[in-house]
Amino acid sequence: MTDGAFLQSAKDFFAGATGGIAQVLVGQPFDCVKVRLQSQSFGSPLYDNAIDCVKKISKNEGLGAFYKGTVTPLLGIGFCVSIQFATYEYTKRFFSRNGNPMSVPQFYTAGAISGLANSLLVGPVEHIRIRLQIQTDANKLYSGPLDCIRKISSQYGIKGIMKGFIPTALREGHGSGVYFLTYETLIKRSMEKHQLKDRSQIPGWKLCVFGAACGYSMWILAYPFDIVKSKIQTDGFSSKAIYKNAWQCAQGIYSTSGMKGFYRGFIPVIVRAAPVNAATFYVYETVSQSVRHL
Repeated sequence: MTDGAFLQSAKDFFAGATGGIAQVLVGQPFDCVKVRLQSQSFGSPLYDNAIDCVKKISKNEGLGAFYKGTVTPLLGIGFCVSIQFATYEYTKRFFSRNGNPMSVPQFYTAGAISGLANSLLVGPVEHIRIRLQIQTDANKLYSGPLDCIRKISSQYGIKGIMKGFIPTALREGHGSGVYFLTYETLIKRSMEKHQLKDRSQIPGWKLCVFGAACGYSMWILAYPFDIVKSKIQTDGFSSKAIYKNAWQCAQGIYSTSGMKGFYRGFIPVIVRAAPVNAATFYVYETVSQSVRHL
């Protein structure tokens, strides 16, 4: 990698990190509700729906409970999103190195590659966050993210930390492919319609709308993988595990609840998708344009 290419990747990395921090701060309360709904028992659910979940968490645990496990994603997801955006932009430059415009499959592939790279970190980060989010009793097993990592790794090694990696990789790969393809399509159409020469000319409010649309498209098509991931990451370890693998988990969900089981907890996610991804892309584009000429 040349010095120029390294510098550009560093700028993409920094801009992605700022977008990731915005994503976590805006989305953490929604994610907490999503995980609680996804991980509860199908036979005797604790929460009737998203509103009931919000009410019970507020009443029984206080508003601070919505930000349980925030330290891990604030550091981890910020880093993950920076890798995702940096990988995506690098792959875009690779595909367009001969000056040819990128095709739809290439935008999807670039996004999928960035998602797969991201999944190596986001998998364990979300696993630790989920373990902390589902703790509702006074006698907590884990006192915090570091304690959670220490206890899981000491008993089950790296395999325990990486629990749920396969569905995470499927969600991130396919979801990011759809995510960035949607964004680039909207950007391209807007620039052509208004005859803009540079994407920096696109108003901030439009970037927010495009980001929201990306979030909708990604979650509608990738959410079933997220359900399987959450089920496995809240499952027991080794002999205490209900599911042996992702496929068995998916079969269990379908046999118990049909296709609707794969969209349990979807309401808080789709509500979350708009503000979270609007903030992510707005911050990313703003910072990216600011550091472009540094």
